[in-house]
Amino acid sequence: MIVAVLAGGRSGEHDVSLASGAAVRAGLEEAGHSTLAVELARDGRWSHAGEPVRIEPGAGLLGADAVFPALHGPFGEDGTVQGLLEIADVAYVGAGVLASALCMDKVTFKDLMARAGIPQVDYAGVREGDDLGRLERLGLPVFVKPARLGSSVGISKVRDAGEMHAALAAAFEHDPLAIVEAMSYGMEVECSVLGNEQPLASEPGEIVLEAEWYDYAAKYDSGGMQLVVPARLTPAVRAEVQRLAAAVFTRVGCAGMARVDFFVEPGGRVLVNELNTIPGFTSTSVFAKLFEASGLPYPELLDRLVGLAVERHARERATLSS
Repeated sequence: MIVAVLAGGRSGEHDVSLASGAAVRAGLEEAGHSTLAVELARDGRWSHAGEPVRIEPGAGLLGADAVFPALHGPFGEDGTVQGLLEIADVAYVGAGVLASALCMDKVTFKDLMARAGIPQVDYAGVREGDDLGRLERLGLPVFVKPARLGSSVGISKVRDAGEMHAALAAAFEHDPLAIVEAMSYGMEVECSVLGNEQPLASEPGEIVLEAEWYDYAAKYDSGGMQLVVPARLTPAVRAEVQRLAAAVFTRVGCAGMARVDFFVEPGGRVLVNELNTIPGFTSTSVFAKLFEASGLPYPELLDRLVGLAVERHARERATLSS
C-alpha cells in the first residue's frame, strides 16, 4: 500500500512529531509499504517533496491508500486533522473525530471516566479568574497541566499553595483551560491498545524515572526513563490494567491504537490517568515497545495499524452508502 505519513504540525510538539513520522516511515517501508512524507509546517501549511499539498473533498490525499497521522497535540491529535481526512474520504490510522477531541481534553475525558465510575485521581478544571478555593480538597502536592496538550509540555508540580498562581500562569500560556490533579504515589504503568471493535491490550510496562516526575525530558531524552516490561505487578493487577485499558479504549470510541496511562497504588488499586490516541513513535516511545514485548515487532505493528484503518474506512463507507 501507499501510506502518507503526516508529521510536524502547529503545536509545541512539532519536533517530537517529526521524529515520530520518520520512525513510522522507516517501519512501514520495512513492512513492505511505500510511504509519502507530508510535513505540516508550524504555520499550518502542508507540503510533500517541497510542493504544497492541496486537499479536495472526496479526492483522498496524494493518491495514498491510507494516511498515518504521526501528529501530537492541537491541530493533529484533537480531531481537527481527523475531520479533514474524513472530508477527503481517505482511510487513516487511529481514532476518529469525536474520540480524538474527547481524549485530547483532559477535563472532558476525566469527566466521562467519573460518570462511568472508572477509578482515577481527583482533579479540577480551572480557567483564569476561577475561585481557587475549591482546589483545597485535592491536597498538596498537585500537578497543574494545560488541559489540551501532551508530551508533558507546560506541566508544573505544586508543593506549596503559594506556587499555584505561577503554575496556572505557565499552563495558561498553552491553553485557557488547565487541569489540576491530586498527587498519586503509585507506580506509573502504561498499556498499549490495538484494534477496532475488539481491542487487544499489550503487556503493561512500568515507568522508572531518573527525574522526580515524568516531564518532557524524561519522556524524550535518552536515559530519561527506564521502561520495565513486564511491569512488576501481581497477575491479578496486571489483568486489571489490561481490562481497564481495553474498557476505556472502547468507552471513548477509540480505533486503531491508543496508550492508556495508569497509577497502581500500594495495595494494588489501579487508577486511570489518561489515554493518548496518537502515542509517540520515536525510538524511546513506549507504545511500540510494549507490543514488541508482547510479541508484535514494530514493522508488523505498523502494518496491522494500516490494515485496521483501511478496514474501518471500508466499513464506515459501506454504512453511509447503504
